[in-house]
This record gives sequence, structure tokens and C-alpha cells, in this order.
Amino acid sequence: MVSRRIGRDAGGKRKFLAIIDETPECGRAASYAARRAKASGGGVVLLYVIQPGDFQHWLGVEKIMRAEAAEEAESRLAKVADELREAIGIEPEVVVREGVTAEEIHAVIEADREIAILVLAAGESTEGPGPLVSSVAGKGAAFPIPVTIVPATLTDEEIQSLV
Repeated sequence: MVSRRIGRDAGGKRKFLAIIDETPECGRAASYAARRAKASGGGVVLLYVIQPGDFQHWLGVEKIMRAEAAEEAESRLAKVADELREAIGIEPEVVVREGVTAEEIHAVIEADREIAILVLAAGESTEGPGPLVSSVAGKGAAFPIPVTIVPATLTDEEIQSLV
């Protein structure tokens, strides 16, 4: 069960949650989330989820791989956060989790009751919109907050005109 959201009327700050990964479209989600947050006086949270299945090796190798994955996550989040600071002028919160992506998204939403909107970006691939968007649209994870799906083809100017 998800705790009630803390809305602006209760002194909260509406936050937009964007998932950061290695897909090119995640930048669109982050840009949209940051622009919406800034326009509405809210905040933006960037989440990177490290997949646990990547570490099924001997203990020494597992530690090295885990450290490399954490370093890659921090690096990717830092890059996106820097881009948002420079282009939009907003200071994002960054979160790194390890686990199944949908479960970790739920955990972050549960932990931060100000998160009110999940922002995902659809990919341009002919194979579909991407795994996260597919899970939301199909029989996968249902999230307890509204989900906004941003087309990967939107430019920053087009995103700006929408917020």
C-alpha cells in the first residue's frame, strides 16, 4: 500500500521522478520532468537502478562489477544533473538503487511522499517504446501515481512549449 502523497496544500513540493538509464531517450524524460518541476515550483528526482542480475559471479569479481556499476550510475546521474542545472536552472535530487527497476521505482515513490508524477520517455526503436514504457502500458508494473510518457522525438524547444 502506498502512503498518501504530500501535496502542495499540505506544505509539500510536487516532485517529478525521471528514470535514468543507458537509453538515449531517458534525457527527454529528465528534461521534461525538470522543466515541469521548474514551471510549477516543484522538484525533480533522478533515479538510476542497477540491475542485480549483473552480479552473479565469484565474490571478488562480483565486488568489482558492483563497484563499476555504482560508478557508472553516479557518472550517468552526474552528467544528466549537470545538463539540467545548466539548461534549466534546477537542482535535481539523485538516487541510486539496486534491484528490479519496477520494484525500486515503487520503493522510491513510497519513500518520498512528495513524488507525484513519474516521467518516462518512449524510445524510437521499431521494436517498441522501451521496456519501462512497455511495462506501464502492458500487464507490467502499475504505479500509484500518474505516469507521463514523453516521445523521444520531442526537442527541448517542443518540450518547453508544453510545460
